[in-house]
Amino acid sequence: MKPSKHGIYRRFVKRTMDFMLSLLAILILSPILLIVAVLVRVKLGSPVLFKQKRPGLNENIFMMYKFRTMTDERDENGELLPDSLRLTRFGRLLRSTSLDELPELFNILKGDMSIVGPRPLLIRYLPYYTEQEKQRHSVRPGLTGLSQVNGRNLLEWNKRLCLDVQYSQSVSFLQDIHIISLTIKRVVQRRDIAVGSQHVLKSLDVERSVSDHGDN
Repeated sequence: MKPSKHGIYRRFVKRTMDFMLSLLAILILSPILLIVAVLVRVKLGSPVLFKQKRPGLNENIFMMYKFRTMTDERDENGELLPDSLRLTRFGRLLRSTSLDELPELFNILKGDMSIVGPRPLLIRYLPYYTEQEKQRHSVRPGLTGLSQVNGRNLLEWNKRLCLDVQYSQSVSFLQDIHIISLTIKRVVQRRDIAVGSQHVLKSLDVERSVSDHGDN
């Protein structure tokens, strides 16, 4: 098998660039990180951070950090209310501006994630990927990625995962810079963001379980 023409960037330069840019971003954005953390504590309570295990490079599990966007409201039986009822106006604002994603800069600094790569999805989705789709885990998951600048969570699953695989097979410096530039533009414009009831895409495991059942 011939080595990738982007092998040097992918194997050596990309991680160094991730470390330097994430550290710089943390330093520059530290006032915003602090302000958002205080607002989350005041408006949503403790803990300030939402932590969840996600599969990363080679499907190794890591703990991903985000700012919390939902309350812990429960029904009379002590069960958490549906996400749509626990997502507050403030939480919607954090998601629509992508401010809830800022703590992932620390994941990038640690080496769990990259600035650009397929988004880290839920662990329970792992059994539902095709063999080709599993290639998305051949690179570190990203804060942003090819699918995020081509529709984000408005994309249907097959297209979204196809773009993830496409990225994993074509990692390059120029492509990463292009994706970062488009991400900044879309965040400023607040485009392609579905929040709460707007997010109609089924969970991957639910969608493919239904599909498999229908094929039998």
